[in-house]
Amino acid sequence: MINLTMKEFRNFCIIAHIDHGKSTLADRLLEKTGRVSKRDMVMNQILDDNPLEQERGITIKLHAIQMDYTALDGKEYVLNLIDTPGHVDFSYEVSRSLAACEGALLIVDATQGVEAQTISNLYLAIENDLEIIPVINKIDLPSAVTTIESVKQQIIDLIGCKEEDIVYTSAKQGIGIEDILENIVKRIPAPVANIDAPLRALIYDSIFDAYRGVVVNVRIFDGVLRENEKIRFLQSEKVYETEEVGTLFLKRNRTGILEAGNVGYFTASIRSLHDTKVGDTIAHINNPHAIPIEGFREVKPMVFSGIYPANSDDFESLRESIAKLVLNDAAITYEPETSSALGFGFRCGFLGLLHMEIVQERLEREFKENIVTTVPNVRYKVIKTDQTEEYIDNPAQLPPLVKIKEIQEPFIKAQIIVPDNYIGAIMKLCMDRRGKHLNTAYISTTRVDLTFELPLAEVVFDFYDKLKSISRGYASLDYEFTEYKAEDLVKLDILLNNELTDALSSIVHRSKSYDWGRKLCSKLKELIPRQMFEVAIQASIGAKIIARTNVQAMRKNVLAKCYGGDISRKRKLLEKQKEGKKRMKQVGNIEIPQEAFLAILSIDD
Repeated sequence: MINLTMKEFRNFCIIAHIDHGKSTLADRLLEKTGRVSKRDMVMNQILDDNPLEQERGITIKLHAIQMDYTALDGKEYVLNLIDTPGHVDFSYEVSRSLAACEGALLIVDATQGVEAQTISNLYLAIENDLEIIPVINKIDLPSAVTTIESVKQQIIDLIGCKEEDIVYTSAKQGIGIEDILENIVKRIPAPVANIDAPLRALIYDSIFDAYRGVVVNVRIFDGVLRENEKIRFLQSEKVYETEEVGTLFLKRNRTGILEAGNVGYFTASIRSLHDTKVGDTIAHINNPHAIPIEGFREVKPMVFSGIYPANSDDFESLRESIAKLVLNDAAITYEPETSSALGFGFRCGFLGLLHMEIVQERLEREFKENIVTTVPNVRYKVIKTDQTEEYIDNPAQLPPLVKIKEIQEPFIKAQIIVPDNYIGAIMKLCMDRRGKHLNTAYISTTRVDLTFELPLAEVVFDFYDKLKSISRGYASLDYEFTEYKAEDLVKLDILLNNELTDALSSIVHRSKSYDWGRKLCSKLKELIPRQMFEVAIQASIGAKIIARTNVQAMRKNVLAKCYGGDISRKRKLLEKQKEGKKRMKQVGNIEIPQEAFLAILSIDD
């Protein structure tokens, strides 16, 4: 398509709770607009091209693609779609894609109804003043017949739309796709931008190409971006010259120019991985007074874990792999750290536990790194006796007790949507995790919206799994950070043969410390392999030992060769063995398997 003005552009994204069918719907839109043929649909969810995304059935990375569409009235349009993740851990990805759009398709499953992340993403879209098109998906399912009226009412109550504003579709069967496209071109406004103004473009994503360096995905808000122009990044103050500019089809499509209102990419031989910050603004070098586009914010990690190479010689390789991964996932933070047990590694920050799992798997699969990870922690605020504040995300960084006035931990507001017959079990789970009930609201005759205040440390381990297990998969969770609060927290240390193993230390609430110490020692006893000498496993708070267990030594039967004879000869052999074991214990190294560092995750409440 040629000679289209800005009025024919539509920039939109798809937002939904996890598993409500947004990636399948994106596939149908690509088919309907001819961007990909049915023959080329070699797999479902063509935008989720990462093997991890296909295996888990979730979207991890946002994906952008341009489509050409001829409306029923004969007008031609260019549609820029940004497919977004649905899980709470990837809300940063969602916020970036919303900043680059004028409208959003809000997908709701006809059988499951409005879920927690649906509401969260909707509020993000409303904050960005986006036009919302509500879509009820999976209308072909037999169970949808009885639930569709209820789901329709939930949407009307949630966003205040009219009944005729809702679009009905089945992405799997291809029903209602034409209606969605017509609603996109009629209801989503064209971009408001000035093509004659100086260049201003928003970076909403970037990926690393081994041959071209960093490929930067941008939305042009003002002006024109051309090849062979000098540009600067307002946040990092770096200057580069563009080499290739184009739009995003299934593959990169070089056009040489990007005008205001459009979405595309550029390369500029950017080799430094830290120069392209997602959310940054790009301007021409001859425009020193360019105003940054609103929306740039540094990501705030919620969960921290140490990542170490299994072989200490691979440290530099791991550094390079993490640096490339961070470029593609701006939500990860990392800095070098050392551990007495594991050597040199990195302290990494993640948005949640699923985010952490995905990053670890990507390091192992995509970059072939053999890694060891430590127990996840949250970031605590320590108020010292001299009134200074310090943030720590590693128990080893905790100052001496005499210098600590109080320890504050992060609290979140959790929103749980669940069928009303599971209220009691959910309440008990949250209360066991030191939660405080804030509110209960019915969103339909059978579905309840529960709001709790919870310590983040109690949520990041297995809370989500337990929630799904208790509710048989029906509960949905969304949460946001609220504040730091002072609590009675202690540092729980693990000693192996009287030597502190810092990688196994954790910060826990005093009321749970004895129970946790005992269970952790028992778990480690199962996981640490038997040595030629006895291994003592102890849990301590400060100098006080609160739990202990032993891993028995493997013993050779030195009395096997004694057939009768004097008892003193047998005693002599046993004493000699005992001395050897004692000497071995002093110099022996205890091999700790990777499972032991994550033992805390599998402790049952």
